[in-house]
Amino acid sequence: MELIRGLHNLRNVSRGCVLSIGNYDGVHLGHQALLAQLRQHSAETGLPATVLTFEPTPREYFAPAQAPRRVLTLRDKVDALAAYGVQRVVIASFDARLAALSAEAFITDVIARDFGTQALVIGDDFRFGAQRRGDFAMLQAHAAGLGYQLLRAPTVDFDGLRCSSTALRAALAAGELEPARKMLGRRYAISGRVRHGKKLARELDMATANLPLKRLPPLPFGVYAIRAHVPGRFVGAAGIASLGVRPAVGGTPCLLEAHLFGVKPDLYGAEMKVEFLRFEREEQNFASLDALKQQMFIDADRVKTFFANVNRGT
Repeated sequence: MELIRGLHNLRNVSRGCVLSIGNYDGVHLGHQALLAQLRQHSAETGLPATVLTFEPTPREYFAPAQAPRRVLTLRDKVDALAAYGVQRVVIASFDARLAALSAEAFITDVIARDFGTQALVIGDDFRFGAQRRGDFAMLQAHAAGLGYQLLRAPTVDFDGLRCSSTALRAALAAGELEPARKMLGRRYAISGRVRHGKKLARELDMATANLPLKRLPPLPFGVYAIRAHVPGRFVGAAGIASLGVRPAVGGTPCLLEAHLFGVKPDLYGAEMKVEFLRFEREEQNFASLDALKQQMFIDADRVKTFFANVNRGT
């Protein structure tokens, strides 16, 4: 897959594509249905299946304090788009210039001129341009004159509700990992590079692989049953993870600490993906390190029982 950062770098690639535009936060079943359409028309035209997304998101640009937590990191989103057949991802910097661009100019200058779009696949609720004036009807009105075909993406329902990033975030925020799995079509996961920590967990006889998180994920802080994957090392290692800010040891930036059963923790510098299987309990503060240690082993025993039951199919 080709990754292009900045609209200005489109001048270095051949024009012409089948295009979709959006935040694609989660790459859930609704997104996947849209991407299936994108791939189909890409195969029919021989043009690359292309996604335009934005960094930061428009909501993060206009109201950072009110913007929802991202389901996926930028890297995980790009990896997911590649896994579902996108051939080219363009990450546009959402800045003052782009925020002020009229909807009409976005169609003529970006969609038509910069991308040379032959087919555009979007949902009928897609809004764009200054004051979000652009919509499906405006795109339809310009399609013939600018030479692109406009395709409406299908709606995907989940339990009678529209499958959306909003619904997915709500499930994750409640620690409801099984509904989230169904909306995603896969386990919810966070990826990152293992970094050195304070070695406190090792002193507590439960060494961990630590993933510092730059952004708060939509999950509640607490303890989870997990599976971890490190390319070239192991796939699907069972374990337990703590997500939070470590109030029992004075507080830290958001950290995901994974203890893997039967795996040596010498993973510093490795890229690791952590899949979340079950929410065990909320993050707690403890009166002492001894109390924390005792609870850690209680949590680990409970998670080991969970995996034993999973392996037995019960």
